[in-house]
Amino acid sequence: MRAKLLIAMLLFSMTVMTQELYVFTEPASNMAAKSIGLRMNNFIMKQQARSSTNYNLVPEIMVGVSKKIMVHGDAFLSNRNGGLATEGGSIYMKYRFLSNDDIQKHFRMAVFGRYSFNNSHIDQEEINLYGRNTGFETGIVATQLLHKVALSSAVSFLKAADNGSHNKYPYGSNNSKAVNYTLSAGKLLLPKEYTDYKQTNVNLMLELLNQYNIGSGKYYMDVTPSVQLIFNSVARIDVGYRQQLSSTYLRTAPNGLFIRLEYNFFNVY
Repeated sequence: MRAKLLIAMLLFSMTVMTQELYVFTEPASNMAAKSIGLRMNNFIMKQQARSSTNYNLVPEIMVGVSKKIMVHGDAFLSNRNGGLATEGGSIYMKYRFLSNDDIQKHFRMAVFGRYSFNNSHIDQEEINLYGRNTGFETGIVATQLLHKVALSSAVSFLKAADNGSHNKYPYGSNNSKAVNYTLSAGKLLLPKEYTDYKQTNVNLMLELLNQYNIGSGKYYMDVTPSVQLIFNSVARIDVGYRQQLSSTYLRTAPNGLFIRLEYNFFNVY
């Protein structure tokens, strides 16, 4: 009886996990404590002004410090100057401060922050701390799980800075602050019922990504449909497409494909 109970709890935790692993945003839930995750994030974006493709590679390591705290560290590589070159990196931390859990549903909230450093040329008005700009971000995220559907929303404040001494922020200090706001939805499609942790999970995601510049009043609105596969509860493949819906920003490559490969190690320390 005890073994059956443990298996049921494990399968339920897997159901929760797979519905909240969004592709373009982070939920309020954390990865498992004492775990380490490795990611290879690939951005293949179409250049607006010319018929070429921007490729950004972001290798990432994630650490579940505790059940409430997780930390990410990543590096930014790009082909914008010819060959693939390292341009910077960032540190991200999230603290979950609220968790109201029930059977097949819960509500969670967390605060998060990111510091990024970058030495690349600044060629767009959009503030992007995940590969293009130096600066910091701080915000709050809330996630609601309802059986096989998870909804999440976040709002954050961003401040961009110079990309080193040779790449000054060109749009003025008044235009270096922005607000990001996101809305994400995920639905578990397969399996219909959990019988084994080795079952492949298929999740469908739809996310809305928005930014508003406090100084200039310019903005963008993007939509990002994606599909997610999880194998053996440890390996994951995300495939999504980012499409601009509306924007008054100067953006060099807003549309394109995103592919993520991820593997997780549990009870590492």
